[in-house]
Amino acid sequence: MNMVWFLLHLVCYFVALSYGVYTNASSRPAYVNIGAILSFNSTIGKAAKIAIEAAVEDVNSNSAVLGGTKLVLTMQDTRYSGFLGILEALKFMETDTVAIVGPQSSVITHIISHVANELQVPLVSFAATDPTLSSLQYPFFVRAVPNDLFQMAAVAEVVDYYGWKEVTAVFVDDDHGRNGVAALGDKLAERRCKISYKAALNPQVSRNDITDVLLKVTLMEPRVIILHAYADWGLQVFDVAHQLGMMGSGYVWIATNWLSTVLDTYLPLPSVSLNLVQGVLALRMHIPESGPKRNFVSRWNNLSGKKRLGGHLGLNTYGLYAYDTVWLLAHAINALLDQGGSISFSKDSRLNDTKGGRMHLNAMRIFNEGNLLLKKILQSNLTGLTGPIQFDSDRSLIHPAFDVINVIGTGVQRIGYWSNYSGLSVVPPEILYTKPANRSTSNQHLYDVTWPGRTKTKPRGWVFPNNGRQLRIGVPNRASYPEFVSQVRGSDKMIGYCIDVFNAALNLLPYAVPYKLIPYGDGQKNPNYNELVNLITTGFFDAAIGDIAIVTNRTRVVDFTQPYVESGLVVVVPAKKLSSSAWAFLRPFTPMMWCITGILFLLVGVVVWILEHRINDDFRGPPKKQVATILW
Repeated sequence: MNMVWFLLHLVCYFVALSYGVYTNASSRPAYVNIGAILSFNSTIGKAAKIAIEAAVEDVNSNSAVLGGTKLVLTMQDTRYSGFLGILEALKFMETDTVAIVGPQSSVITHIISHVANELQVPLVSFAATDPTLSSLQYPFFVRAVPNDLFQMAAVAEVVDYYGWKEVTAVFVDDDHGRNGVAALGDKLAERRCKISYKAALNPQVSRNDITDVLLKVTLMEPRVIILHAYADWGLQVFDVAHQLGMMGSGYVWIATNWLSTVLDTYLPLPSVSLNLVQGVLALRMHIPESGPKRNFVSRWNNLSGKKRLGGHLGLNTYGLYAYDTVWLLAHAINALLDQGGSISFSKDSRLNDTKGGRMHLNAMRIFNEGNLLLKKILQSNLTGLTGPIQFDSDRSLIHPAFDVINVIGTGVQRIGYWSNYSGLSVVPPEILYTKPANRSTSNQHLYDVTWPGRTKTKPRGWVFPNNGRQLRIGVPNRASYPEFVSQVRGSDKMIGYCIDVFNAALNLLPYAVPYKLIPYGDGQKNPNYNELVNLITTGFFDAAIGDIAIVTNRTRVVDFTQPYVESGLVVVVPAKKLSSSAWAFLRPFTPMMWCITGILFLLVGVVVWILEHRINDDFRGPPKKQVATILW
């Protein structure tokens, strides 16, 4: 009887086990819908579209990735329009889409993220680099590409490496451009540099707009120009700059990674276009060399040839990140299903059509497992074509790094790397990751650069502006010690030793300095030097000349030159002209002082005689001898 019960329990166990395995397998859907939002005809979109389609094909052909589940991809073209981007995103929400690859544009991402938050559909973008998208306002947005915050940190370190302190920022006036330049300003401020002029370009830019903006830039003092634009029209800026003479010697142009995207996508560029960017520095997202990357690059000619009839299309870094984004989603979906999760949707009671409406809002449904899928995405730890794919506590990819390139001749030359780990270096970041971090100034290196004008000499980075403004230099109008500095009565001319030193320094400069000396004070009494220094900090004066003492509270707000008058420790006494004589040695003391000194001298001798004459024979004898001994 016991054996019968045992066999019965054993059969039930295997039935239950078989049923469990069956239900687990059957819980995996046959397919999962994902979407992609990008501009098909944009420089980034052309490569990304091919890469995304290739990634979906590779995932579906590998049964080990999703265990038999297939990805069904739907791609929507925004055609550079934020409005169309919103409409295409709403279409996805009607088709039970579990995640969206993109959007490509930061502007569209800002808007669509609100829809994604409501319907709990993760947005995984390979190109939206606006730093403000990392805020808590967009919990369902995941950036699978380095944040522009790191790119602007790289630009700031390049500026600081060459010793420039002020730059001009030319940027597209939208969320992508404004927020990127705001991040640049913060990173420059950390290094005591600044953006002295911001030149905004209309997103629907025209050649006339560019000309008007660059003409204003030519009037500014800085000659270091940071160009943060879009790959589709950024070369137009260089074309106008070339016509305005802004690509010659003395100028410095640093382009963000849009320029490297153009060069990688369309290289070799026509010689006319390539001549426009000679000597320009640019950044490119760093992709470490690997076997999978080399294999994909070798496939690219066939992939791009099939998809594009207009000729060869180069593979840019955004294409690699787009490919990895699909694989990131595939692994996250697989982790969700492995955990026993399902793909289900439910209606949002708040999304009801208004009476007579035709928008069919009730067709949009909430992805019930959206939070769990988002969690799996952020917990991902895999290696793709772009290197390790892993997120830190700020939801940014680990190990952000950029190549620093210089456009020379018919191509580009890499002059170094930047990484958030070690700063500027000529050693690849993946090698430095194995060593202790060293961000000391002595450890920052880049190779030599060929600057605009085909010169190897580092540009000064600034000139005196062409807007007629002179340096306003404050000069204390003293009442005492006019030898240091004073105003010639009846004129504005300033003279004195300090003025002579200033003029001598100007004569050593290889360029002219327009300036105006402005007296500070009424000449009846000495002015307050602290107030004079404070007027420099407020911008009323650009500098000050005079016998201004270098003291601690002043060095905290302004910079001083090396001191050219230094007194050291001295004693000031009245000077009198006296005749010299044999009794000159008596002059240091008064007669009273000499009398007191003599009395003290005799008193000390008497005290010594009293103490010694009882035991010391030298202090005995006739009174005359004892007096002589006391005096001795």
